[in-house]
Amino acid sequence: MKRLLKFIALSFAAVLLFGFTACKDDPNTIRVGASAVPHAEILAAVEDDLKEQGYTLKIDIYSDYVLPNTAVQSGELLANFFQHQPYLTQFNKDNGTDLVSVGSIHYEAFAIYSETVTDVANVSADATVAIPNDGSNRARALLLLQDAGLVELKDGGSVSSTKEDVLPSSKLSKDNIREMEAALLPEAMKEVTLAVINGNYALTNQVDTSKAILIEEASVAAAEYANVLCVKRGNEEDPRVVALLEALTSRKVKDFIEQKYNGFVVAVF
Repeated sequence: MKRLLKFIALSFAAVLLFGFTACKDDPNTIRVGASAVPHAEILAAVEDDLKEQGYTLKIDIYSDYVLPNTAVQSGELLANFFQHQPYLTQFNKDNGTDLVSVGSIHYEAFAIYSETVTDVANVSADATVAIPNDGSNRARALLLLQDAGLVELKDGGSVSSTKEDVLPSSKLSKDNIREMEAALLPEAMKEVTLAVINGNYALTNQVDTSKAILIEEASVAAAEYANVLCVKRGNEEDPRVVALLEALTSRKVKDFIEQKYNGFVVAVF
């Protein structure tokens, strides 16, 4: 009996493993990891278009910035859609992954929000600020705070700036800048004077965009921080990837973005 049960258990496990592998390697299935808003919504807008080409689109929603990349690297996902190129570059450097962009799709407004202040000119020297703790978005937030006249960064700042680059002459002290997971920033608005929030998390958490007291300049966001469709190197010419990129850069998607997000998300193709 024990041998029989063991055989059944092993057989069941094999079936599960085969099913997962078959799904992962199915030439007609496109499995993509994405943030819920706006990425998964944009992907859902092209689901029927891909179906007409014989592809089944499967969208796995993630609430963090790490797992969608490790899942593409391991082959669990064919692609992901949630990040900009500076983050992807830093992630590859930090984790030894080999992920590449196959195309830029849109950028999201990156902004400074406040529950208590309506103008950067009214921010006091003892104000507290919450910013993302991942490298590229940390620097992006510091550069925006510099644009607001709230900090001065060593050598004018760069995409690798950290709190240690905040000069003593700044209006705000580096000690008043709190770094945290980007997903926690909308909730942190209740506890700090200012929060610099990624566009996707502002949208996901229904942050009132009217509370944005400074929004990143559109030309900078489009050039530096456009969100990309990402795959593991070697899969750039996979027919599924080609079909997905074509669908995501269609007139239909541009119209969808313009109509749904009222300028908070902007197509770059």
